[in-house]
Parts: sequence; structure tokens; C-alpha cells
Amino acid sequence: MFNSRILENAPGRPVSSRTAYRPGRLGLARRVALAAALAATGSVAWGANSGASLGRPANAKEIQAWNIDVRPDFQGLPAGRGTVAEGTKLWEAKCASCHGDFADSNSVFPPLVGAFQATAQEMKTGVVAKLANPADGFGTSLEKLSSLSTLFDYIHRAMPWTSPDTLSWDETYSLVDYLLNLANIVPANFVLTRDNVQQVQDKLPNRNDMTWNHGMWPGGRQILADGKVLGNGGIPDVHNKECMKDCAPTPVVASSIPAYAMNTWGDLQEQTRAWGPIRGQLTLTRAEREARQKASQSAASDPNANIVALLKAHGCIACHSMGDTKLVGPGYAEVAKKYAGQKSMVAELADRIVKGGSGTWGSIQMPPQSISEGDARLIAGWLVDGAKQ
Repeated sequence: MFNSRILENAPGRPVSSRTAYRPGRLGLARRVALAAALAATGSVAWGANSGASLGRPANAKEIQAWNIDVRPDFQGLPAGRGTVAEGTKLWEAKCASCHGDFADSNSVFPPLVGAFQATAQEMKTGVVAKLANPADGFGTSLEKLSSLSTLFDYIHRAMPWTSPDTLSWDETYSLVDYLLNLANIVPANFVLTRDNVQQVQDKLPNRNDMTWNHGMWPGGRQILADGKVLGNGGIPDVHNKECMKDCAPTPVVASSIPAYAMNTWGDLQEQTRAWGPIRGQLTLTRAEREARQKASQSAASDPNANIVALLKAHGCIACHSMGDTKLVGPGYAEVAKKYAGQKSMVAELADRIVKGGSGTWGSIQMPPQSISEGDARLIAGWLVDGAKQ
């Protein structure tokens, strides 16, 4: 899937100006002959050992760090073990703050399970029939899931939101098991392992409702024992041609966030994590943008600017707005009002930031944060002092 060679700097070999090739000193025939000889020599050397002069072979540890994908046939999925009970604990600690206690929240992300309960008929046919009718809704993630490997791969690679790629494989197995149980696909006492994942795959309610016969499938065209066709031999799925004349009119944006609602939930750009392909839209009003620009110009002399930068760096504003608006958790201005001037609360607030918890501002749990105790105390002190910006 990738070239397993690591490029390294190699010492250069300077060419003397006395021996440098100068076209004017050779006749045309000699220049052609020399060029042909050099090309032949290079082709033989490259063909014999392609890329031999570029870097070194990647070692096993480097390859392992890259090779973390899980294929639909479960190649790449290491041995592991997970239980619904352990998945429940992990979910409440690391996932519920964004997805809800039962993966049914629709306030931050679309529901993963919601009210969906797979029926015996769906698990037998492998098709969730209601997905064919948009009037019945767009379905939850577990309703639409066709390959269990997708769940393993995405959870292990990208979750939790604030600290991706930190879950062990056993933790990933447990979280997958928990979600499967919520959707009624496996019982509460089911132990998910590498040995039985195919059995679970064969029960996924929507496993047979996905088209595999397309040009993007690697390996050309394969027909499996069950008759499923993988790939179409590389035929493109679309046949658009680049328009050179008499092209369609330039697309016009027909729908956008209205000005009065632009900053209802704070700046979406700041609430999007700093990695991954998706970036949030800058949803500040013009006046707010100008105010931000002025603030950034004087940030060097403002001690509060460092705290705000710290909150952005740790992804805190994905769940907490800088004002009174509640996102997942309370806005920082609201927290500051509650603890204004209470210096004795700095240590306790710092401890809550590091360890997480719930109850003070509602039932949604704040997960533990990957932040140093010193930085947590800085944020806590800033809150007690009024959360100035």
C-alpha cells in the first residue's frame, strides 16, 4: 500500500568545473552516442535494483506504525478480546460526552445506534429495508454498517475525538462489542474476539445492502464463493469529461448560514479539531473578525491570550464556548460566574479538568484530558479570575 523505503540525506558529490560537460566541445554525433550510453547504463542499473540509491528499507517498527488499517476480510485486525461490560465503562469514560450514554445523542454528532434494534429478519437477509425509503429517515450508523472492519478501523484510528489512536486493541474490541449489543446484534454476555468477528459480520443487519461492483476496488474483479462480486476490472465509476468550451454556468451557492445565525454556536472553525481532512467554516460576524484581529495584534502583551491558546491547543473549545453558550458542556463565561473570586477552588477545578467527571453541569460526562497538571491549574486560575479574553 505504500513504499516501504525511508529517504535519508546522502553526501553529495560535487562536479568539478573543469570536467563539467559542455555541449559546445562535442560534435552532434558524439553527443548523441554519449547520451544513449548514459541512458542504457542508467536503465540497466535502475532495472536491476529499483530505488537502490533512495534511502533504506523501513524496519519492522516503522512499517507497523503505518500499517494499522483493518480490511473487510479482517486482515490487519490483531488478536484481541472485548466484553460488553468493559465496553460500557469505556464508553461512559471516553465516548458518552459526545455520543450520549447509549450512542443516541444527536446534539454533537449523528446517532450511532439511537432507537435502532436489529430484527431477526434483518440479520437473516442482511438488508435493512427501511433505508430504501428516505421518508423513514437516514438511519443510524449501525443500521447502515456493511462491514464490521469499518467500526474497528475507525474507532482505533480516530477515537476519542480529543486523543485519537490512543485506544488499545482490547479496548477497541470492547467498544465495538458494546455498540453491537446496543443494536441487538449480540447479547450482553457476548465476548468479541478475533476468532468470532466473521460470525458477527455474518449477522450485520445491512451487510448485503452495499454495492461492491465498482472501479475503485483494488485487485480488478473477484467473484467470491458466495457469488459476491468485488470490483469491475477497473472500469471508472463515472464518465465525466473535462469541459473546455460551452461549459455549464459557474456554480452559485444557493444556501448558507444566515447572518443572524452565523455565531449562534460560536465559531465552528475553532470547534473543529486541528487534524483530519475536515475544517469548520469561520462563522464569526464581520465585527467579531475585526475584534479578533485587533486582539491578536495585542496578544503578546495579554497574559490571558496564552490561556486561550492553551484551550484551543487541547481542543477544549470543541465542547465549551468562550461565552455563555452551552455546546456539549457549559461556556467558560458561565463557569467563571459560578466560581468568580474563589481562589480555594483552583486545585479542585484543575483536578476535574485532568480527571473528568459529571454532575456539576448535567449528566453528560467530561472525559479525562491529556493535559499537564500545571496547564490545568493555569486554566482553573483563569476561570476563577473571570475568564478574561
